[in-house]
Amino acid sequence: MPDVGEGLTEAEILKWYVQPGDTVTDGQVVCEVETAKAAVELPIPFDGTVHALLFEEGTTVDVGQVIISVQTGEAQAPEAAAAAVAPAAAPVVAEAAEEPAAAARQPVLVGYGVSQASTKRRPRKAAPAAQNGSAAVALPAVPAQPEAAAAPAAAPAGLNGNGHAAGERPLAKPPVRKLAKDLGIDLASVVPTGEGGVVTREDVHAAAAAAIAPQSAVSAPAPAVSAAAVPVPAQAEAPAAAGDARETRIPVKGVRKVTAQAMVNSAFTAPHVTEFITFDVTRTMKLVQELKEDPDLAGLRINPLLLIAKAVLVAIRRNPDVNASWDEAAQEIVLKHYVNLGIAAATPRGLIVPNIKDAHAKTLGELSTALSELVATARDGKTSPADMQNGTITITNVGVFGVDTGTPILNPGESAILAVGAIKLQPWVHKGKVKPRHVTTLALSFDHRLIDGELGSKFLADIAAVLEHPRRLVTWA
Repeated sequence: MPDVGEGLTEAEILKWYVQPGDTVTDGQVVCEVETAKAAVELPIPFDGTVHALLFEEGTTVDVGQVIISVQTGEAQAPEAAAAAVAPAAAPVVAEAAEEPAAAARQPVLVGYGVSQASTKRRPRKAAPAAQNGSAAVALPAVPAQPEAAAAPAAAPAGLNGNGHAAGERPLAKPPVRKLAKDLGIDLASVVPTGEGGVVTREDVHAAAAAAIAPQSAVSAPAPAVSAAAVPVPAQAEAPAAAGDARETRIPVKGVRKVTAQAMVNSAFTAPHVTEFITFDVTRTMKLVQELKEDPDLAGLRINPLLLIAKAVLVAIRRNPDVNASWDEAAQEIVLKHYVNLGIAAATPRGLIVPNIKDAHAKTLGELSTALSELVATARDGKTSPADMQNGTITITNVGVFGVDTGTPILNPGESAILAVGAIKLQPWVHKGKVKPRHVTTLALSFDHRLIDGELGSKFLADIAAVLEHPRRLVTWA
């Protein structure tokens, strides 16, 4: 599993595009994984035949773990071929009998190399095969580098029955330690199967299942299953309730997990202020219809959101201080001279906020194209982590759900977020008479450390003024 950046330590395998026995070529996409931020397709960096898929779809894998083995044109070690009978759901231990020189190591996936620097690590500790129910399997990971591992019949001197050195702190990555803590599992009691005696996520789940098994033998199973111990298919929104179960537990992971944490951090870090304005957008709605009929804009998607986005950009130009961020470490306000305009998008995997880079420099046609591409990419689940980085201000359109207004929470690191309510025909006083007019409500939440009440009010009023009289898109530009 490659490190896709952003400090992410794990990813969930959503879909395999190949199966054992399939032929693959350099650069071919073999699987799709979901990190806490986006779905990413992973290519293979060499030609060969798929030997084994080491994890099933729906499994969450730590960065650095081997997920696929490919037999290249060179001869496969007979021992490896004979041993390739372990179930794909279990992690496979592939350890070299002798540590090769650092210069001989090669990258596992395109774009993710292996450090050439000489490093020292703790001696590897073998885990007894009898503890996890399967023998260690040797699989060739890269060309000219077949690896083999053997499970000893008994733990060597100085190791306890679980493969840990007596009195030594078990080796595990921080996410695995947190998982063990959440499940109430003592890492010292877990049999490690990872390379170098490292405890993996699967080892913790296996220990948790073993702890539950004796209890289930003497008591009826509970209607709700532990969420942490059950893998859920990547595309499933919620598992179906069995029989007359009164509860269903859904694991929180991927985009939904990181969104929840980001919203908590934002809500309790940035002091939010929300202001509202309700106004007449009849002229903007008429302009939308006229632009749809304009031959110069043929083929472009023209809708109210496009003009709202343009109005926000005009208002930022008139109030540049709203386009900033708060640097807590340096205790500085960072003014941005560019606008990466975020558009909140609801997807099957949860809420994401990709942004249009340098939106301030785009024409109306370019902005329309960028919006259409952003929405299509998000709908297909192909939004990359880079598309969600460095946003400055966000628009969330709750009006498409028939909602009038709300109090949106800031996207972390941004100064403001604008919620657009439903546009409805309502009785409105226009030129001294009550008439049916298209009316909407905007809600602006902003970080009060960056934006005081006066600046926030002027910014919101300018957005409304442009949409009430859209000729200001030209006169104020």
